[in-house]
Order: sequence, then C-alpha cells, then structure tokens
Amino acid sequence: MPTKYIFFTGGVVSSVGKGVTAAAMGRLLKERGFSVSMQKLDPYINVDPGTMSPYQHGEVFVLDDGAETDLDLGHYERFIDIRLNRVCNITTGQVYAEVISKERRGDFLGGTIQVIPHITNEIKRRIGLVAKTTGAEIVLVEVGGTVGDIESLPFLEALRQLRSDLGRENTFYVHVTWLPYIGATQELKTKPTQHSVHELRSIGISPDMIVARSDYPVDPSLSEKIAQFCDVDKRAVVPMVTAKVLYEVPLLLEDASVADYILEKLGMQARTKPDWSAWVEQIEKIRTPKPKIKIALVGKYVELHDAYISVREAIDHAALKLGVEVELKWVHSAELERGKGWDVIEQVDGIIVPGGFGSRGIEGKIQAAKFARTHKIPYLGLCLGMQLMVIEFGRHIFQNDEANSTEFDRTTPYPVIDLMPDQQQITEMGGTMRLGLYPCHLQPGTIAAAAYGEEVVQERHRHRFEFNNAYRAIMEANGMRFAGLSPDGRLVEIVEYADHPFMMGTQFHPEFLSRFNRPHPLFLAFVQAVCDHAGVFEKKEE
Repeated sequence: MPTKYIFFTGGVVSSVGKGVTAAAMGRLLKERGFSVSMQKLDPYINVDPGTMSPYQHGEVFVLDDGAETDLDLGHYERFIDIRLNRVCNITTGQVYAEVISKERRGDFLGGTIQVIPHITNEIKRRIGLVAKTTGAEIVLVEVGGTVGDIESLPFLEALRQLRSDLGRENTFYVHVTWLPYIGATQELKTKPTQHSVHELRSIGISPDMIVARSDYPVDPSLSEKIAQFCDVDKRAVVPMVTAKVLYEVPLLLEDASVADYILEKLGMQARTKPDWSAWVEQIEKIRTPKPKIKIALVGKYVELHDAYISVREAIDHAALKLGVEVELKWVHSAELERGKGWDVIEQVDGIIVPGGFGSRGIEGKIQAAKFARTHKIPYLGLCLGMQLMVIEFGRHIFQNDEANSTEFDRTTPYPVIDLMPDQQQITEMGGTMRLGLYPCHLQPGTIAAAAYGEEVVQERHRHRFEFNNAYRAIMEANGMRFAGLSPDGRLVEIVEYADHPFMMGTQFHPEFLSRFNRPHPLFLAFVQAVCDHAGVFEKKEE
C-alpha cells in the first residue's frame, strides 16, 4: 500500500492550533490501527531553532537523535505517543543549505538553480524521507505560518505538486482557519475563512477539509455557508471550539467523525475500533475537583509560557496521575535578584528550575536553589537547573560566592561546572552541545533509582557544560549524591542531596519524554514529594 499523506495549512491568523489539531488527528488514525508519523515544515531561514531565543519561537524540542526542533513536535509525540527523528522537521534554511551545497559541488551540471524545480524538489525529497525512515503508513505534514506568507510559498508549491506526484487518492489537504467574533453584533464571521481558502486555491491547492476554530459555538448554518463558499463537503467542515482541556481535542474530532471521513477519501478502512476509554477517564480526572499544590517555576522566559511548554505538560501529567491539581506560579529569576517575587517563593510547596542559556537571571535561580535547600522544599533542577544547584552547593561548602560555571565566569576559582576537556577547542555555536539520547546508570539506594525502578535509562540532552569531576569527591563528602552517571562513570547525569526530602538535578531533560497517559518517573517522584511537603493525602488520626 502506498504511503498516504495528510497536509495541514493555516489560514486567517497564526497560532490557531494547527499543530494540536494535526497531532490529534494523528492519534485518531493510530487508534484505528495505522502506523503514523508527522512532520513540521518551518518557513524560517534558520537551519533549526537551536540558536533562536525562546521569545522568538518558544521551546526548542529535542529528539532522540539530537535534532533541535519546533515545539509542535512535542505535541506530536505527546498526543500520538511516538518517537520522531530529525527528518520530521524541515526548515527553509535546511532546504537552501542542501541545494546550495549541491550547486557548489557541481551536482546540477552548470544549470540555473531555481525555486522550481530545485527547491521544491528538495522539499518533496525530505517529505518522502519520513515514511522511509519511520515506516509510517500515514504521514501528517504541517506547514508553519499562514497562507499568504511569502516565505511559505515554496512549501505550498511543493505540496501542490505532490498531489500529482503521489496521486489524488493518496493525498488529503486540511485547512485550519479562525472564525473571528464581532462583539458589537455578537456574531462569528466566515469571510476571513473564505478569503483564506481563496488564497490557497489561487496557489493551486483546494482543501478537502476545513477545521473552523472558534472561541464560541459555531451554528450549523455557518458550517453550511463555509462548505458552500469554499467548495467542500458539508461533512468536511469541522467546527472546533476552543477546548478547556488540550487533550480533549482528539475526542472532539472523534465525535465529528473526522478520521472516518479522511479514511473514506483515502480509500482506507479502519483496522481496529478505537478505544478511547482510558483517554476519557483521564479527561474526567482532569475535570474532577482535586486538592491543590503550589509549584514555582523559576525561569528567565516566563513571560512566554510556551518557552517551558514541555515542563508544564510533564508537571500536569504527574499531577493527574497522583490526583492533585497544580497551581503553577511563574517566577522571573531576574526579579528575584531585585528582591521581588520572594513572597511567591515562600508560599509554594515545590520549586522547579528549568533549562536555559546565558547569564541573565542566573543569580536569581541560584537563590531559589538555596531557598529550597535551606528550607527543605522539594526542588527539581533541569539541565541548567541542575548546574545551578551544584553551583549553589559549591558556594555553600566553600563558603565562597565565587564558585560558578565557566559559562558565566571564566576566571572563577571554583569552576564546579565546566566544559569537558575534549570540548575546549570547539568554537562553532552548537558544536560543543551534547544533544539527543544518552544512557544513564542509576546508583542503588538513591531517590532517582527508586523513582525509575530500573538500573539503566535513556534520556534526552541539550547542553554544553558538565559537572566538573575535580569537585566530585569533596561534594560527595559534604552530602551530595551522584545518583546517575554515564556508563563509563565519567559524566554526572543526576545529583541529589542525602539530607533533603527531595532535591534533585538532572543534566538531561526528562520533560521531553513525559506522556499524557505515562508521566515521567522523575516528575512523578517530584510531584509526590511536593504533595508530601504540602500535607496532601496525609492520613487523619482516627
């Protein structure tokens, strides 16, 4: 059977929920017995988002093979429960870099290089790699941005050509649009959707389905109007009202018979009957009133919550499993340095310090780690959060505030965090990064080992600097436990404190592997420790 492709485009406005919609549809198809994979086409000229500020593009999501990708790949993995690879995220920068490299080698035999066919051929080649590398029967491809953006045109042209290349029976186009609400007249407007579809059709793509996003209920008459003016079946106009719970989207699409319609048009039949019982149970648990716990997320990009979207999701996954609701407090680390925000820190039951780069706000995060250590508050440090936990402990045992990472102070007399010797001479940005999946051996008798229940685990990394082994002995003598090490024992992966209920730092990013139905063990252990500290679920004396 030839691979089937479902292409997603966006209209009217960006950030309309195209990625979540695509991920949810992927889950619907997986539930029907098909192997599914996904791909994001990003129009920006950066090779990947790895060097971009989170303020620009939100979180950088890292895959097993070390690819630094768009945050939508996190949605794909969490919704469908799959593991993607580097071919699942294409950028304009990657495409042009490859074509120019071929031109420099003379691969085009002196021909004139043009957007059509050379750029579009490279885009199509990369789309084809997804099925080849994953074996997926159905590949869902999302185009970033909005129809009408000049940078998206080569991608859209490639998708137009693929209908001819692959055959109409093997391609399906979904257009996700927005229905604006006019407060003065209290009505939803379809005209922007009509214009968006007209723009798409002028490029040569006629959508097979329109997902009409809205913050308000969509009257059936509006769906009929969209179907008539945009030349799609009535069944193929899917109103999608903003869901209070993100993971409710697959159930809403299921109720709209979206997957059945798509399979019918692709000439396919479901192999299994979807079983949503566990998913529905999870949604009901979310809606059920639960005890609340307070956790402070101390970061430097807290104004944009998408910068920590996987951390937020991982916390919620664990809280749902344990039957509690997390009241997440967003605390800017730079504000802590100015003496602000401490009233929030003093009221929370747990502190989490996520990853990041650069020196801004570092001292505030170190102060948050000190507060957690001295007040015995559960703490989870992720990547940079682990390194700052080590710095804070170094300052404590050496009684010297000059203990630091050479990332922030190259002349520090106590470089407790440093580049490894084999990284010292690498100058290209990103060249010193440890990226992707690496094994971690857990040490018996540690909190981490108890949380995992395994001896060896695989976790995703994204960092340059490491724990400096020159300080391992003295820190261990003062109460730091090295709960996780690389197989050769050379790299410190997890640190804990022996005399603290739960203070742990991981050099890796466990948040990337947390799932809706399967929370990550370390987040589960952290949230449990927060519950214990808050006195939640304590047995009452009879």
